[in-house]
Amino acid sequence: MYPGLFEIPLLHLTIGTFGPMMVLGFLAALLLMRRLSIRANMDPAIITSVAFYSLIAGVAGARLFFVAHHFETFRGNLLSIIYTWRGGLEFLGGVIVATGLLLIYLRYHKLPVRRYLDIIVIGLMMGLAFGRIGCFLNGDCFGKPTNLPWGVRFPYRSFVYISQINPDPKRNRTTPHLHLPQADYLSFYDEAGKWYPAPLEDLTETQRYEVTKGRYRCLAVHPSQLYSSANALLLCLILYLFWRKGLARADSGLPPKRLTRPGSITALMLILYGVTRFLIECIRDDNPYEIAFLTISQILGIVMIISGTALLVLLPYIKSDAPLGTEVV
Repeated sequence: MYPGLFEIPLLHLTIGTFGPMMVLGFLAALLLMRRLSIRANMDPAIITSVAFYSLIAGVAGARLFFVAHHFETFRGNLLSIIYTWRGGLEFLGGVIVATGLLLIYLRYHKLPVRRYLDIIVIGLMMGLAFGRIGCFLNGDCFGKPTNLPWGVRFPYRSFVYISQINPDPKRNRTTPHLHLPQADYLSFYDEAGKWYPAPLEDLTETQRYEVTKGRYRCLAVHPSQLYSSANALLLCLILYLFWRKGLARADSGLPPKRLTRPGSITALMLILYGVTRFLIECIRDDNPYEIAFLTISQILGIVMIISGTALLVLLPYIKSDAPLGTEVV
């Protein structure tokens, strides 16, 4: 965990690692999408415009979803709602809002929606891979405790640590994972009733040892952020290979198959990401349950799987976009 990148002198303003990783992800995604659009004889300037609009809408939507699910953490400081550079974004919330804006933009400009979406979702997976590394450095989107050798221990007073020393009724957890004695370590309660331990510098030498190396140190957890990053990279590669195959068939004058039609890459992303996000949520320990033992991300994952499958089935019956390999502006 490395939430702070550096501090601006005099202003005492810390620049976090999450924001720069999100910027790197956006730039990597934009570069990839521009290269793909050029390869498909499409206008890269349109991709650039779409990417910037999607970034703004996506960040806003992702933040709104996160705030809605963790509003108790913002009650004492509502201004912190806009501090997106500190982390606290829900990816699927961003996808929903950005997708709505994309459809409106592409339709308004009479552009081939499916062809552009197929390129955008490949770039989206690339950007997500960087974003999840930012989550890891920031310490959010964390996993459940594990005894696996690659389990990660986060620092004292991190998001993971605070979660472990408190019960979590929203996840049906009535007792803490880690029983840190409040009588010795209590600093304050927040408005939601969650308690926070004293800063490390306020502890005795014995207490500091106990919470960093002894019996009260953070339990090792699944590095779910890194799982998500690796998953996004893998999906990016899979989607790209199917997209390239479709482009090759178009260049050869061959008729498209089901997984090489315009829109099939988008459908495939919905299915694959829906399945993998549902599974990764099973080892995460931060999102509250909404229905039974399902988080909002798992519910949306199911919706994505159904939507992607339906789109894949219906594609042969939908009026085609302009063929791949032709310029559309």
